[in-house]
Amino acid sequence: MTKPLRENRDFRLLWLSGLFAVLGGQMSALALPLLVLKETGSAVQAGAVGTVSIGAVLITMLPGGVMADRIERRRLMRLCDVGSLIVVTALAIAVFYGHAPMALVLLVAAAGAVLSSVYGPAVFGLMRAVVPADQMGTATARLQARTQTARLLGPLVGGALFGIHPALPFAVEALGLLLSTLCVALVRTRSRARTAAGSAFSKRELTAGLTFLWKVPYLRTVLLVFGLGMNFAFGSLTFIALTAFSDGGRSGIGGGFVISCVSAGALAGALFAPRISPDRHSRALIVATCWTCVSAAGVMAWINRPLVAGVMCALCMFLSTVASIGFLSKLLVVTPEERVGRVQSAAGFLSSMVQPFGPLAGGALLMAFGARWAFTLTGCVLVVSALVVTFASSARAEPSPRPEAESAGPAEPVNR
Repeated sequence: MTKPLRENRDFRLLWLSGLFAVLGGQMSALALPLLVLKETGSAVQAGAVGTVSIGAVLITMLPGGVMADRIERRRLMRLCDVGSLIVVTALAIAVFYGHAPMALVLLVAAAGAVLSSVYGPAVFGLMRAVVPADQMGTATARLQARTQTARLLGPLVGGALFGIHPALPFAVEALGLLLSTLCVALVRTRSRARTAAGSAFSKRELTAGLTFLWKVPYLRTVLLVFGLGMNFAFGSLTFIALTAFSDGGRSGIGGGFVISCVSAGALAGALFAPRISPDRHSRALIVATCWTCVSAAGVMAWINRPLVAGVMCALCMFLSTVASIGFLSKLLVVTPEERVGRVQSAAGFLSSMVQPFGPLAGGALLMAFGARWAFTLTGCVLVVSALVVTFASSARAEPSPRPEAESAGPAEPVNR
């Protein structure tokens, strides 16, 4: 009989490790641009921090998946934690002594993004060995709930600490990374990557995850429509709401309320997901999410109220989070063990590559047509996505778990 997750020692350690790391990362995500703004007074240079971070993630995401499939995953996670600890500690010391060069700030932003691109696929590869297939949906939901909680609390804590002393957010992040490293070191399970012939970063290796996703019609369709199309359109929708309900920048209350509702919806979805085994209902959840987003765009086009927009965005994000957890859980159990890292990084790459352009498109629509038509046109994109995932034959053909994923439990612990 499979033991409950709460009794799975290695899963608890992975959960704690990620909590410490993500919470620290969210604190520095706010503190880094604030630090640059304080030191230089330039909003352009402050914005460069986010640009460097996003660019580094997109460039290194696919190579990160290759590394997660080539190197023992627990060891790789420890190396990532130690690397992050070194650069963040250096920045904390520099800020404490009153001089943090822009080059060091950008190095920290880039290093954090690069190491996250490697760390993420390694975590999911190791979790495949730690958690049985029938508990993957619950485990993924708990990881997502942890991440959403950290995203809510991290900026608040980071901003408060920055107000006390600019070095404090980075010092606390360094402490979190140290604790994360210790948690990973205590994990007994190993997830040994299989030795592969040829260059690690050949075109074949870098695209192996994308190739696998393309060959499975269900995964291909859902990622292209739900991952790319819906992420782009919903990013545009929330930016339009943020701008439209902020009274042209004169008040942040309405727009801030909408964004807070989005975060609250994501957290509620992650907490609710384990109750319904989302991996068993992933297609129904994806279809429901798409049509709810269509309804949200229509409602916001005709009812100009921040409260209504916030509730609709929260509902969309709630369903989207539950559906994403179900899809990721299914993805993990249908992927061959030797490709978990590359497939996970490829899925993340496809889902995130259009995110920076959603707000840009939303802003352009808002300036050209006004709020009502901007919501309406974004809704048209959402309608197309909803029709595809509802009626396309490829979106209805869910893949079955691989035999080894169904029969295999967690890997045997290996003591140090």
